[in-house]
Amino acid sequence: MEQKMIASELFRDKKDNYPQSVPKLFVSTRLNGEDINPKVVQALGSEKMKYGVPVTKYDRKGYKARPRQLLLTSEGAVIVEEAKLKQRINYAALKGISVSSLSDGLFVLHVLSEDNKQKGDVVLQSDHVIETLTKIAICSDKISNININQGSITYTVGQGKEGTIDFTPGSELLVAKAKNGHLSVGAFGDPSVE
Repeated sequence: MEQKMIASELFRDKKDNYPQSVPKLFVSTRLNGEDINPKVVQALGSEKMKYGVPVTKYDRKGYKARPRQLLLTSEGAVIVEEAKLKQRINYAALKGISVSSLSDGLFVLHVLSEDNKQKGDVVLQSDHVIETLTKIAICSDKISNININQGSITYTVGQGKEGTIDFTPGSELLVAKAKNGHLSVGAFGDPSVE
């Protein structure tokens, strides 16, 4: 219930799909034990997993969509591809989280550019975006670091370069690379996306 209160503080009257998330209970994880590869569990070692959810990761440059798992541990967020840890973001290196005000599930994890282990910010999409962002904010103690943007989000691609995600209201969710090189997201108001 405490998590739902935090979600309300963060998203009520600010994110279009927040009302659809209200009647749905948050769950402890969206991944079962068998969904997570044993090699990943082994690689996490003593880190306690607090939450897991299937996500889509968008490449920083070409915006190719790739299925991934996002695991939140006691120490950081881990992006997993099957049996491989693709990226680990320690909570201390997490600068902030950006999300649009529309009903899409896209969000950006902003990481410190001084952290040499990071290639840049991470663009992800979750079907449970309100729940996922609330869990990230709580686990990382960054509740005040969630930015809800209208129109666009600018993020770091790496080596000081920036990328832009443009959001426009639409009748269906459409994510594609636009002619101007930006990631274009047409967001909709479908109650099935929380």
